[in-house]
Amino acid sequence: MSLERDYDCSACDEERTFYRAASTTLRLGEKVKWRCPECGYSVVTIGDDIDSTVTA
Repeated sequence: MSLERDYDCSACDEERTFYRAASTTLRLGEKVKWRCPECGYSVVTIGDDIDSTVTA
């Protein structure tokens, strides 16, 4: 269980270290909310397959 992860923050326009803000377990896997400490922008991941930063 990692408490930090690097993402490209679309609000800051650069790569930042996001921190784990919340998590819960779903049937699809663990849902984790990651937050940028600089601006408060949030990213959600579910398991290893679903990531709100990925575009279709």
